[in-house]
This record gives sequence, structure tokens and C-alpha cells, in this order.
Amino acid sequence: QVHLVESGGGLVQGGESLRLSCAASGSGFSIRAMGWYRQAPGKQRELVAGITSGDTTNYAASVKGRFTISRDNAKNTVSLQMNSLKPEDTAVYYCNVLAHSGTYVTEFWGQGTQVTVSS
Repeated sequence: QVHLVESGGGLVQGGESLRLSCAASGSGFSIRAMGWYRQAPGKQRELVAGITSGDTTNYAASVKGRFTISRDNAKNTVSLQMNSLKPEDTAVYYCNVLAHSGTYVTEFWGQGTQVTVSS
């Protein structure tokens, strides 16, 4: 089992920055990809940014150039630096981890952290 703990959400004004962090703990699994998703009220959950174990990154078009994802493989943490925040970035942000144990690949989710951007 992999347990994810997120931190760093909050209320900010448009144009400001926030940094989200997620720490993964557990045993029996090796973490492969890590990422952040978000879900705004009335909308489907969407991928914000992802990063592989080899540090290859991908971003949603709406956040490219403003958000930066990074990970520390030694500490099993993933972070999302969010700059130039906009009201449309308001959502619950979820940490996501893809991990494998032997031949089994399992997806884990954090509990979510609220990000609210006021105009």
C-alpha cells in the first residue's frame, strides 16, 4: 500500500503563487510516475502535470509555462509550483502515484487539497 499526504493548498489572489507537495510512504511498491490532477466543481477530474521516474514531464495546455512539476526520488515526494495563478485554477488538487509491485501496477490517490484563486 502507498499512502499519500498532500500539503500546500490555500486561498490566494490572482497572479500569486502556491506550491503543493505530496509525500508518498509505504512498502512493497516501487513508484513509477507521479502527478497532479484537479477537479473543479461540476467538472471532471483532469491531469494537470505528470512526471516519470526519469523526470520526463507533461503538462495540461492550460498550465504550461505557469506550473512546474518536480520530484525527489530519494524522498518519494512530488511538488507542483504554481505561478501566475488564475481564478480558473480553482479546484481540489489531487496527488497521483503509479506504483508497481512485481508485475502488478496500482494507482494511488491523495485525499486532495483545495486551491482557491480569487480575482
